Amino acid sequence: MTKVGYSSYRASGLPWVPQVPEGWQVLRNARLFGHRVETGFPNLPILEVSLRTGVRVRDMENLKRKQVMNHKEKYKRAVKRDIAYNMMRMWQGAVGPAPIDGLVSPAYVVVKPYAEANSAYFSYLFRTAMYKREVNKFSRGIVADRNRLYWESFKQMPSLVPPRPEQDQIVAYLRVQDAHIARFIKAKRDLIALLTEQKLRLIDHAVTRGINASVKFKPSGIEWVGEVPEHWEVQRLKNIAHVVLGKMLTTEAKGEGEFRPYLRSTNVQWLKPDVRDVKEMWITRSEMQQLRVRKGDLLVSEGGEVGRACQWHDELPECYIQNSVHRVATKPVMRPDFLLHQLFVYGNCGQFNAIVNRVSIAHLTREKLVTVPFTVPPIKEQQAICRWIADECQPLDEAIARAHDEITLIREYRDRLIADAITGQVDLRGWRPGPDDDVSDDDLAALGDDEAGSTEDEDDTDGNE
Repeated sequence: MTKVGYSSYRASGLPWVPQVPEGWQVLRNARLFGHRVETGFPNLPILEVSLRTGVRVRDMENLKRKQVMNHKEKYKRAVKRDIAYNMMRMWQGAVGPAPIDGLVSPAYVVVKPYAEANSAYFSYLFRTAMYKREVNKFSRGIVADRNRLYWESFKQMPSLVPPRPEQDQIVAYLRVQDAHIARFIKAKRDLIALLTEQKLRLIDHAVTRGINASVKFKPSGIEWVGEVPEHWEVQRLKNIAHVVLGKMLTTEAKGEGEFRPYLRSTNVQWLKPDVRDVKEMWITRSEMQQLRVRKGDLLVSEGGEVGRACQWHDELPECYIQNSVHRVATKPVMRPDFLLHQLFVYGNCGQFNAIVNRVSIAHLTREKLVTVPFTVPPIKEQQAICRWIADECQPLDEAIARAHDEITLIREYRDRLIADAITGQVDLRGWRPGPDDDVSDDDLAALGDDEAGSTEDEDDTDGNE
């Protein structure tokens, strides 16, 4: 389909989209949605939000927060096609239409669409970069990174409103494009999984059996490690590293200290930290020495994907750790990069999941982490193994990076596609689906971002204030 604009446009009065097609309106959200506040429906399924795909049914088989089951009477009902958004994460795109009748966290606002509003169209609009910037302007709070978008502010926000048939057409078009994009992303993720499996096997062999085929072996005493070279040691983490768990999140100034940037589990990505969304918390002067991350330190996720680990480097900004992150500083007998390779193997083989505490959220506590055994070759051999791993894994790493880059590019293309359709830069009234334009919910699920995931774990409790 050739993309062409509408024949005529008019001024919208909005700085973030100056021109809209003739026939489109700009209305406050209060004209499009009503506020739904209904509790006491404990038999409905739990819903959660994905930053990329919107509201979805929570996977109860892999439930992390068991206490949710004990507080369902406090959760809000969302009727199918209602829009639910996380008050503190709406600025990130934590919003979407309910796929079925269900329950959402008290940290959510639920709005019911009036007849002239297609909730899927508005969910696309609300997740555009331009609209999320407006959300920031309308959000309120004592501390910037804990701002909330309450209903009273949401209803005052202006939105673009095409005639209802055009809303429906735009949604149909974007769903088809999403299905094609999702299939592309799934193919790239499958490739990444295969390459990662190859890399995992290489590293696993190197850190448990070494790279010298002529050495003799001895039992390690650990079932999932097996035999190790006879001149290697096997030591628990507490003997080869200092381990510190971060502090509880504090957003109020208490005692002598300062607001400083802190890392949480979402910042800890495999092998390399992600510092794009770092917030600040209050840290007292007496805590700074212990909680500051230094060059060479390893960061290990205490919650979420437990055991996920990365290494901190000099060029990264000054940061501290919140209590979902362990700081691991190795002793002279252990190179941090060699230990990181072992953490990568153990995490991807599910060894950390086997030992976590699961009273509520899955926790890899400090008490559990420091007892995990690791292989300890002589330091020069560790260095040689790390060099070997770097050489052998370089082609795999490059292929994995290319696949990730292609996913990033297709996501950027999707964002532009949505923005053009939602703001009327292209006229889709004549579009019709083709024979290959099938759409299924299974296809669309691949749009979800594994790293962003659900926002529930960090924010559920905030709705109870």
